[in-house]
Amino acid sequence: MTTTHEHTDAYAPEHTPRLGWAEHAPDVYKAMSGLEIASKKGLDPVLVELVKIRASQLNHCAFCLDMHTKDALAAGETIERIVQLSAWEESRHFYTEKEAAAIALTEAVTVLTDGFVPDEVFDNAAEHFEEKELARLIAAIVTINAWNRFAVTTRMVPGHYKPGMFT
Repeated sequence: MTTTHEHTDAYAPEHTPRLGWAEHAPDVYKAMSGLEIASKKGLDPVLVELVKIRASQLNHCAFCLDMHTKDALAAGETIERIVQLSAWEESRHFYTEKEAAAIALTEAVTVLTDGFVPDEVFDNAAEHFEEKELARLIAAIVTINAWNRFAVTTRMVPGHYKPGMFT
């Protein structure tokens, strides 16, 4: 038996954006975009998308999940690894040690209220990334968390993003 789920406008009322923040604060959007570009220089684009997806899962950011799963697929990521990402610790065999270190660091930075970034998480990431890479990775994690907060707060609507739309 096959079940299909069609998107309908019946969901539109609870998914109406509160505010077009980028339109009303274009200088902030431009600064965020500059940070986005700078943060991922020299990092593997697929790894960056995994980081963005994991942070967006933790932050419950549907808009960013829509965007970054599509960007990950466009960058060559597999559906299987994207699906397993929310349970990556139980399905570690899908990810390299370097990716697992980046995902663990993403979780620690994203959920600071769980006790800051533990030394073992940071040290593990430092074993897999050169210092310049690690600095960019931390910047990429901080940046996606900021994007998540803009999107969640203003209720940006998922489902309309196409890869390359904002480049």
